[in-house]
Amino acid sequence: MSADAVRVYADGAALALAAAELFAEAARTAVAARGRFVVALSGGATPRSTYEILAEEPWRSRVPWPSFHVFWGDERCVPPNDERSNERMAREALLDHVPVVAGQVHPIRCAGDPAAAAARYEETLKEYFPEGRPRFDLVLLGLGANGHTASLFPGAAVLKEERRWAAEVFLAEEDLWRVTLTAGAINSAALVVFLVAGRDKADILRRVRERPRDISNLPAQMIEPTDGELVWLVDAGAGKKLKIKN
Repeated sequence: MSADAVRVYADGAALALAAAELFAEAARTAVAARGRFVVALSGGATPRSTYEILAEEPWRSRVPWPSFHVFWGDERCVPPNDERSNERMAREALLDHVPVVAGQVHPIRCAGDPAAAAARYEETLKEYFPEGRPRFDLVLLGLGANGHTASLFPGAAVLKEERRWAAEVFLAEEDLWRVTLTAGAINSAALVVFLVAGRDKADILRRVRERPRDISNLPAQMIEPTDGELVWLVDAGAGKKLKIKN
């Protein structure tokens, strides 16, 4: 069973800074131990603020960027220059400003055939994790107002997936395909970090953290690293309804 901690910060800016500190420390620790840092990035406004901090000094010089191997937790099946693209956001906020090796950046490209793209992404992951599971050093996640994380949405077939590392998901309300890491792939990580900000997330954060397990309606509850650490970084607005803050 994973360790599980909630850390509450005064506001979104303090949360983003704390996330940058955690990101940099995890990277340095992994590179010192294994010579590389394998991270799955998230989309969203709070991760963007964290990426922008990391792209600037003094953080830019504190991180061993050439040893990074960059993946994504999920992606909308849109062209990479589309404003909805998680890849585009991460490049604009971070990757275009730091010395990451281009060949070690692995975006999800799924605008054509989502199922084939998910299979290709799984094969790419297996090249980096030949031991049989995707042992990311860090996975960053957000929390949607409906309880989803990555592209694990309430009621989606992917919630029942037990073998695949990546899968295609159709979101009817957006009329859009996505590709996502599965819960099993995320739960193999050494460290999973949720970033949750804003008063509008207070109710769903309380439900995910404190209600009985109901993964079909609250998929974020599926995230329980099997032998890793789970950390929730939240701001005061998001955390205001939690009973326990540690």
